[in-house]
Amino acid sequence: MSKLFSSYKIGPLELSNRIIIAPMCQYSAEEGSATDWHLIHLGNLALSGAGLLILEATAVSPEARISPADLGLYSDANEEALARMLATIRRHSDIPVGMQISHAGRKASTAPPWDGGGQVGLESGGWQTEGPSALPYAGTDRPPIQLDTAGLARVRDAFAHTARRAARLGLDMLELHAAHGYLLHQFLSPLSNQRDDQYGGSLENRMRFPLEVFDAVRAAFPSDRPVGVRISATDWVEGGWDVDQSVAFSHALAARGSAYVHVSSGGLSAQQKIEVGPGYQLAFAREIKRQVAVPVIGVGMITTPEQAESAIRDGSADLVALARGILYDPRWPWHAAAALGAQVKAPKQYWRSQPAAYKGLFQTDK
Repeated sequence: MSKLFSSYKIGPLELSNRIIIAPMCQYSAEEGSATDWHLIHLGNLALSGAGLLILEATAVSPEARISPADLGLYSDANEEALARMLATIRRHSDIPVGMQISHAGRKASTAPPWDGGGQVGLESGGWQTEGPSALPYAGTDRPPIQLDTAGLARVRDAFAHTARRAARLGLDMLELHAAHGYLLHQFLSPLSNQRDDQYGGSLENRMRFPLEVFDAVRAAFPSDRPVGVRISATDWVEGGWDVDQSVAFSHALAARGSAYVHVSSGGLSAQQKIEVGPGYQLAFAREIKRQVAVPVIGVGMITTPEQAESAIRDGSADLVALARGILYDPRWPWHAAAALGAQVKAPKQYWRSQPAAYKGLFQTDK
């Protein structure tokens, strides 16, 4: 029996298998609102047979966006656009749908990657960024404004307001983005957080604001729906955020009711030196899973069914998440089920596509 295709519960949310579609920025929104592209893109992935679909990093305020084309959930227009899209998806798929909510901090106000990805000037539609300290991501960037007490409260409230909007939309779960060099990760890392108040210095102080945001989101989202956190386990820079600190942060999250920890890495510093290879981040997930009593999602160049199956079987992770791999092959779960002798959900309109060599691949119970 395939472990990858066994059911799993994240808190009260039951998943039909352990394949997660990771949040993937599309840079295709208009004033934060989902467009037809999101309907096509997410509708396609909703038919993939994966156990859970997590919407891309969704900004909690206009200034929280990575780029001017980022998805947001901070206005009535944003909420209405997502409601229309989700209603269409739910008419044709029963896949659980979650959302990652985020603030880009000092990495905000950038161009989409196909336009170079650099910081957008104020004269070209960019905006002033904000962060834990007035330290830019790149040497040529405008320094962010250091968030003061009022600014911290504003950001914390923005996360909670977005969580309440997500609850109204009926989203099945939320993921707090504390990875990839965005605002909450910026507070965690000593490379980007050089404050001398209660939010900087010691590990306890650097964790304080991300944990306050988690508490605010957890309180604002229904208690019967899970809230998890994505982290970068290491900055890949000497003297930066590392696995031991990630273990401590994960313990604190678990104590507050985090439903899982989604373990990625990097993104905070242009000085990072990442040792890339197949499954290169699974060792971090394995270490957190070994030390912390919390479900763990593993990621990082997991491209084959055998890799994913092995990650579950050897205890590296409880679930695996795919991003670029499932963009390239939106039917990856079908192909994985065929390779592992398992069954997968498929829409009835596609049942006739089942290859003769894989009889019984699709679950055809109505």
